[in-house]
Amino acid sequence: MQSLAQSAVLLRIGTRGSPLALVQARAVKARLQAVLGAPDKAIALVVIKTTGDVIQDRPLNDEGGKGLFTKEIEQALVAGTIDLAVHSAKDMPTVLPQGLVLAACLEREDPRDVFVSRQAKALRELPQGARLGTASLRRQAIAKRLRPDLQVVPLRGNVETRLRKLEEGQVDATILALAGLKRLGLNGNATAIMDAAAFLPAVGQGAIAIEARADDQRVRDMLSRIDHADTSTALACERAFLAALDGSCKTPIAGYAALSGDVLQFRGLIVKPDGSAAHDTSVAGPRASAATIGADAGRALKQYAGPGFFD
Repeated sequence: MQSLAQSAVLLRIGTRGSPLALVQARAVKARLQAVLGAPDKAIALVVIKTTGDVIQDRPLNDEGGKGLFTKEIEQALVAGTIDLAVHSAKDMPTVLPQGLVLAACLEREDPRDVFVSRQAKALRELPQGARLGTASLRRQAIAKRLRPDLQVVPLRGNVETRLRKLEEGQVDATILALAGLKRLGLNGNATAIMDAAAFLPAVGQGAIAIEARADDQRVRDMLSRIDHADTSTALACERAFLAALDGSCKTPIAGYAALSGDVLQFRGLIVKPDGSAAHDTSVAGPRASAATIGADAGRALKQYAGPGFFD
């Protein structure tokens, strides 16, 4: 393949403008520069404001859920004004727009959640009726299952904004992704890392996903050189699980897949939003069957829970 350093081709990476999104986009850019031998100016970051960035005064699940942090970026990708898009994998809609594919992932960061509070050292130690700030129905549902007395307060904004609101006393505690804190160098704010077995992560949490046009073989060939196969395989399993459940931001769903050699281990969870009931599954199978394992697990849980579980 011709090096970008020797060609006039400009790669344009679409990204949100939040500090975390820019850190993730720069990580992708650095990896591409390294494998392609490309100078800094050959790969440009294009910041695109999404609906999710604009809406700050109400829960996103009231506005349609998943896709609000990707819609405008995907529109630019379809239109050809950018060549690839970098997302937090957990923000990606279950079904991608026609003509787009998830082309690569960087190696996954720690997928666990963290508890952050100045009032207690762990979720179980919060005072009775404490205010837990979160905009995630998954975090709300699992937290309420463990502590039904907690008051859940909607907490929107980027990581820094949520930490500031916590410091101001607007809430007594919050739950954030460890991956985001680590990428921003803010993991020192974590009070405690939550056990993944008790607090199962969101589908895709900790993974940086790279989206491209299905018919753009030039870009897809470049992205294949930075793809982390284990992360992409695990994500295929988790997203198939989500799709089988018709998952969205309105649905408290958790799922995590991990690989050990050729064996994939997957655990999935569905929870009522108020934490009053939950069903989980744990399965294993060959790497090559990742998507089938996830889809089968989702269908099995959906059947087991019965109609109306999320109503």
